Amino acid sequence: MKQNTMKRKKRAFFTLIGIAFIIVVIYIFYRFNIIPHKKYSNEDFNIQQYVSEVDRDSDGIDDQTDILEGVRNYVSTNPKYKSKYYETGYPDDEYGVCTDVVAFGLRSGGYDLMELVNEDILNHRELYNIETVNKNIDFRRVRNLRVYFTNNAISLTTDRSDIEQWQGGDIVVFNGHIGIVSDNRNKKGVPFIIHHAYPFQINYEEDILENRNDIIGHYRIS
Repeated sequence: MKQNTMKRKKRAFFTLIGIAFIIVVIYIFYRFNIIPHKKYSNEDFNIQQYVSEVDRDSDGIDDQTDILEGVRNYVSTNPKYKSKYYETGYPDDEYGVCTDVVAFGLRSGGYDLMELVNEDILNHRELYNIETVNKNIDFRRVRNLRVYFTNNAISLTTDRSDIEQWQGGDIVVFNGHIGIVSDNRNKKGVPFIIHHAYPFQINYEEDILENRNDIIGHYRIS
């Protein structure tokens, strides 16, 4: 009798351990966006979608929409994460890094970051901590893009709770990382971020903004 009781207790103990392990795994998978999060739209929070008054490339699509569509087109090619130097400036193969998400998105709207950042560096050298200017790589560095956007874009709030101020097509800069704000949101209205952070990233559009404590910039192309 006593032996059967001990066996039942042992089974119950290992069952609890197994359940706890499953819960932890699910939490980790959800926390790191391996399990996709439910997406909500601006309409779900009565937020009016921002539309730019500018159409830089005169394609009939406003800049904000153009940038967001360009980013989605870029990540749809499933670029692999690798930091490489390109004589062409823009990656011309299946590889890329976080800054390329922004560069290709803006190029879709008619903004050539390689040329624009280089011009800004040459005109405002004192703002950039660069010893040797190299147009092919300077626009692919987060620190340079932060300076460029601070000087040439609209600076917006970094308060994640002010959800109306975060719009699809905006640019968000973290410490050492950068991405584009999505027009999809989580259940609190905080937007997803379209980005490319590491080699084993499963989804390019992720619910990460609430989990980052290193937001240092939020910009909108003017």
